[in-house]
Amino acid sequence: MFSKILIANRGEIACRIIKTARRMDIKSVAVYSEADAAALHVEIADERVFIGPPPSAQSYLIADRIIEACKKTGAEAVHPGYGFLSEKAPFCEALNAAGIAFIGPDVRAIGAMGDKIESKKLAKAAGVNTVPGYLGVIADDDEAVTIAREVGYPVMIKASAGGGGKGMRIARNDAQVREGYKSAKNEARSSFADDRVFIEKYIEEPRHIEIQVLADGYGNTVYLGERECSIQRRHQKVIEEAPSPFLDGKTRRAMGEQAVALAKAVNYKSAGTVEFIVDAQRNFYFLEMNTRLQVEHPVTEMITGVDLVELMIRVAAGEKLPFTQDDVKLRGWSLEARIYAEDPARNFLPSIGRVTRYRPPVESQFVRVDTGVYEGGEISMYYDPMIAKLITRGMDRETAIGHMREALDAFQIRGVGNNISFLAAVMKKERFLSGRLSTNFIADEFPEGFTGVELETEVNDRLIAVVAFVHDRIAERNRTLSGQLPGYQPPRQNFWMVRINRQNTPVFVDETDRGADVRVGGQVFSLVTSWVIGDLLWVGTVEGRKMVVQVDIRGDGYRLLHGGADVVCQVLTPRAAELAELMPVRVPPDRSKVLLSPMPGLLVHLAVKVGQEVKVGEELAVVEAMKMENILRAERDGVIAKTNVEAGSSLAVDQVILEFE
Repeated sequence: MFSKILIANRGEIACRIIKTARRMDIKSVAVYSEADAAALHVEIADERVFIGPPPSAQSYLIADRIIEACKKTGAEAVHPGYGFLSEKAPFCEALNAAGIAFIGPDVRAIGAMGDKIESKKLAKAAGVNTVPGYLGVIADDDEAVTIAREVGYPVMIKASAGGGGKGMRIARNDAQVREGYKSAKNEARSSFADDRVFIEKYIEEPRHIEIQVLADGYGNTVYLGERECSIQRRHQKVIEEAPSPFLDGKTRRAMGEQAVALAKAVNYKSAGTVEFIVDAQRNFYFLEMNTRLQVEHPVTEMITGVDLVELMIRVAAGEKLPFTQDDVKLRGWSLEARIYAEDPARNFLPSIGRVTRYRPPVESQFVRVDTGVYEGGEISMYYDPMIAKLITRGMDRETAIGHMREALDAFQIRGVGNNISFLAAVMKKERFLSGRLSTNFIADEFPEGFTGVELETEVNDRLIAVVAFVHDRIAERNRTLSGQLPGYQPPRQNFWMVRINRQNTPVFVDETDRGADVRVGGQVFSLVTSWVIGDLLWVGTVEGRKMVVQVDIRGDGYRLLHGGADVVCQVLTPRAAELAELMPVRVPPDRSKVLLSPMPGLLVHLAVKVGQEVKVGEELAVVEAMKMENILRAERDGVIAKTNVEAGSSLAVDQVILEFE
């Protein structure tokens, strides 16, 4: 067994690998860029080596610096995690030449499966079902249009070396093919230094289901069930689960056997994932093979009891798999939600900055948190905006969902935007609860984007009861503070008006030894809680049902987060509520005549000039952030009056790019 390994990655996956290495009594070496000098993975590793400037192309993607770090520290092996160099065959070759073990498959498997075009040819030869399409390299957008017409619309344009949703576009007509071809090539070049793309048939209402495989160097290959990864946004997974609520035993076995056949065709060794598209009739087609650890691997670990990172290390050290296919048993259900630094209300634009508060839910046998973030740390503009992966487990799907909803309510993040409210909203959708999923789920269920959650009346009343109780406790504490005017103590006040969206609800709070009885309108709610002043998390029961609410004090009011809802309210005396009715409503400024940068990023392209007429939907500018290109389009007809920045400029959030007449 290795005595020391280097993790050629950052963030949550680096931290996750370090934890397993520590449990195996293996020393760990972290590498870091300037932007990651204070990162969590650097802090918890046994040793650390600086490798360059913030851009990954100048640090994490430079193989020579990783190898130098291995030699400097005496690391015998490298675990690449996912992304960066994890699927780069030349990196594996360079490690081999330096006498350093690669914790992953060999060069041939990486090269064969890492290229989406070649992998589809190999899959077809191995008897694996494949999607109709054109696997040759496409010269230009004219040829792309010709091919798309032959395959038949709609089509998917994909980067050959792609992954993580980058370099992918759906096209339903010639114009979209031309635009998608150019954008996909640009993203592919930027992210993977390889701008080749190919085209295949886009299957309507598809499910994205993948099979986890594991193989050693002695010819033993097994599959560890499947993961349902259909809930995606912009081709990037958002929520995953294992097993799939859609597959039956027969389909699971057929997919698993085809995945194993493909792995054996390239003499695969280590953990890997074979991804399939599955249609409504359970017909499945090979999508790609990821020759690395997947972001969503924890859900498989939760239902199989297998530590995939540990087995990757053991296989790389020359050990055999300790079990056979017959030993693999799936127990219970598990879900993973990816928590990103982004603003769902602004079309999921990335959010960067300092994390001023980070308090994940308490981990247990039912809740797991994989993260590379800590309170006071920063989310950088240079890398993926993931904050954490929240994983829950239950004996069945309903129980696992229940644990997830409760854990999302308890997850406290401040300082940067996050998608927790959106994840909670997904968990409440009837279509999700019934397991009727597809890769179009988010587009179908949120056609106008995410605009927040409307709470049911009963849940809203429970929230009102909670915030009234919190305010009553604080008011009673303030009433008895020392140092007040002599001879005067404010009278006890337990009748309040809870004001939400200029609507007042009368509330009477009667505190008890265990909590309070709170009358909201005509209904009394019994609250039982151990909450004390200063806690941002209210945990207790309301009418016997457990409830978790985040309560932030904001000036003269409160912000409540629960079940995907973000509620701002005030708790006032009846007289104060009466006076509040007289307050004017603040009107937001008119921004219809300016184009603002919706995120921090780089202005890649400015498509218009001063004096140019533009129509609704016409491209105005392209902003790159978090390695993704974002096209900004005109929301109305107009004439360009002024351009405020040039292509190549760095943009701040809400910075004015151009102005209309």
